[in-house]
Amino acid sequence: MPLLSTTGTHEDLTSKFIADLVLQILSYVAQTERESIKERQREGIEAAKRRGVTFGRPRKKVPENFFDVKALWESGKISSRQAAEQLGISQETFLRWRRTLRIDPAAVR
Repeated sequence: MPLLSTTGTHEDLTSKFIADLVLQILSYVAQTERESIKERQREGIEAAKRRGVTFGRPRKKVPENFFDVKALWESGKISSRQAAEQLGISQETFLRWRRTLRIDPAAVR
């Protein structure tokens, strides 16, 4: 329908007004659809969490020799990169575990 066309030049004020109105209506419909998609997604995530679904990458298990390797690193005998290689993990993971894992499980026993 040429009256509802939003492309091309609009020679008179009425056709420009109608074209602008059509664009505003289409914009509104798109925005409400985006909001409803976001709402459905949020509801789906909440329902999955209630069912016990876990999101994200699974956590790596801390190797048994972590505290031995950490002690070598703390004494300056190896670098954090070498420690990570010995444990089979990334350097970032080694450094994060170093910060968060404070107690040696052998000391607790």
